[in-house]
Amino acid sequence: MTTLTDRPNTALLVIDVQNGVMDGTHDRDAVVANIATLVGKARTAGVDVVWVQHSSDNLKRDTAEWQYVAELRHAEGESIVHKQYPDSFEATDLESVLAARGIGRLLVSGAQTDECIRSTLHGAITRGYDATLVADAHTTEDLSEWGAPTPDLVISHTNLYWENHQAPGRTAGTTSTAEADFSS
Repeated sequence: MTTLTDRPNTALLVIDVQNGVMDGTHDRDAVVANIATLVGKARTAGVDVVWVQHSSDNLKRDTAEWQYVAELRHAEGESIVHKQYPDSFEATDLESVLAARGIGRLLVSGAQTDECIRSTLHGAITRGYDATLVADAHTTEDLSEWGAPTPDLVISHTNLYWENHQAPGRTAGTTSTAEADFSS
């Protein structure tokens, strides 16, 4: 039900599942395994997988920390979007990548829940996309030392509010890895 015209297709976004991001995240191995399952399901269904890769002063491009985790590899022809801001749309070519493929519906996975995942979800909805969060395929690090809730609560809260998110003419919500539907 996207508001974007002529965009019937779906894509899986895999956001920032990089060594330096995933090190020390909550339930890392299970989340990476779920993302690998999603990537396999998307490929089997002929759905685009779009990889988003962050760089910053703390995550320098072409370093070991910047690389995607060993368990996940992009396939030839799959797009890689490079970003420097939490919202994967901000100052990137993500919109043009999605437009060229007629994509109006996104399934979102990756890290960090409380920054790049949330920012990208909101960025997608405000740009007219349908955006579904895969509830068991995103994670974050523990920032409770600085007053944040523990990672399990951050993830749970994000799933709760995105499950009930609404916008005119667009669909939000959550799904699980097992229930993820890659049909348009």
